[in-house]
Amino acid sequence: MRRPRLLLLFAALLFATSAASAEDLARPRLQAALEAMGGEAKLRALSSLRIGGIGHWNLMEQSERPSPPWLVMYEQVDEVRDLRQRRLRQKTEGRGAGGRDAWEGATMVLSDGVVGLEMGGQWRPAGGAQLQDMEERLDFAPERVLLTALAATDLRSAPDTVLQDVPHHVLTFRHGQASAKLFLNARTRLPTQVELIAAHPGDMFWSVWGDVRTRLIFQAWALEPGGLRYPRHWEWERNGGSYHAFTITRLELDARLVDADFTLPDTVKQAFAARSKNTVEDRPLGRPDRPAVELVPGVVHIPGAWDIALVKQDDGLVIIEAPISSGYSARVMEEVQRRFPGVKVKATVSTSDAWPHVGGVREYVARGVPLHVLDVNVPLVDRVVKTPRTLAPDALAKAPRGAVLRPVGKRTPLGSGKNRMELVPVRTETGERMLFVWFPEHRLLYTSDLVQPMPDGSFFNVQQVSETVEVAAREKLDVARVFGMHLAATDWPALPRAVEKVRAPVADTTP
Repeated sequence: MRRPRLLLLFAALLFATSAASAEDLARPRLQAALEAMGGEAKLRALSSLRIGGIGHWNLMEQSERPSPPWLVMYEQVDEVRDLRQRRLRQKTEGRGAGGRDAWEGATMVLSDGVVGLEMGGQWRPAGGAQLQDMEERLDFAPERVLLTALAATDLRSAPDTVLQDVPHHVLTFRHGQASAKLFLNARTRLPTQVELIAAHPGDMFWSVWGDVRTRLIFQAWALEPGGLRYPRHWEWERNGGSYHAFTITRLELDARLVDADFTLPDTVKQAFAARSKNTVEDRPLGRPDRPAVELVPGVVHIPGAWDIALVKQDDGLVIIEAPISSGYSARVMEEVQRRFPGVKVKATVSTSDAWPHVGGVREYVARGVPLHVLDVNVPLVDRVVKTPRTLAPDALAKAPRGAVLRPVGKRTPLGSGKNRMELVPVRTETGERMLFVWFPEHRLLYTSDLVQPMPDGSFFNVQQVSETVEVAAREKLDVARVFGMHLAATDWPALPRAVEKVRAPVADTTP
């Protein structure tokens, strides 16, 4: 009878000894890393930095497919960090996938826990996503990451690993709600990488992925004047994909600070106080300036940052699009019951692979609503449904269940009666990942993301408009009106006119 108790006691002692050993190893290894960078005293004495450099962002959400190669945005950056008062000023000029000739400039400032954004001479409040990003940028930058780890009360040593074909020590700790791993080169003792697992509840795109794994990798170490070692190249990965790269071309330690560079208008501070508390899950349904429209009886178009449509059929209701978040989808369901009391939601149609299009699918899965998805987008939607959400759980995380996925690989009817629909795979160059929804009885076509109006009355990327015209001809659709994710109901002739305008011969301006 005593033997099991003795075994349990031995196991408990072994665990306690192992935990103590891990803690004992962690701080000496961290101190060695601090010495390799120039010493703890030198890092703590550092008051500010001015960093100039170039980089690029891989536009993972805005690219043609949910896998590389990605479209790219290039940047030039001038950044000032006040390490004493946790202030950060970042002036960025970007140029890339938008096709503009000029560099577009913006300045973002973090000061006293407030983030403001200036563009074109106008200041506006940023949000919680930008605050989280900028605070992480300060806490896990090369000059701070070791001190951030040193301040953690739960710092531990994890088993060694091989990273970049080189042995590394691994330290773990928590930072707020995030868990962190710090990888120290076992030979040089310098930090190679820091990894965070965190939720991004304020970020429109990354909130879709629940517990997000971010890796910041340091390279190109240089001995700076005064004896501090600093990496001149940084790489960011998100969920295993290359996200951002930045190369320092100019570095000034203990740079002179100007308080005016960190001053934000009072109006920005006041607006930020309210805005920063809102998460993507809190976003209200629709837009006050663009009320919902019943396009035909039983077909309701609800504009928003990403639009949705409600379609009442003889045997239930279909929701077109599941954008933004689980919370947004819950509000859609409330609107369904308000407009169509007692009508069962029989299906949801997601027409694109863009992350905001699928951000709300999990709520419908939690409620047992089948999802109709283009066949090539099934793996993406499956990933969204199965992604871990331990840090910001939604209804599906609290009560897991499998998704009812209905892949659409060909023109497929959905429902009957006057509001019957046909789901039409687009299968064009820019519309490869999209579905159209055709209402034959109304000669009404839902065009997903392919047709987007501009403020001047033209259309964004007429290539996409031309593909819409081609699909209508291919499928023999006699279209009278179109509407879409970002498009109010529009008479069909506007589309071929826009295409023909671009196709018209260019006038010869040769003198």
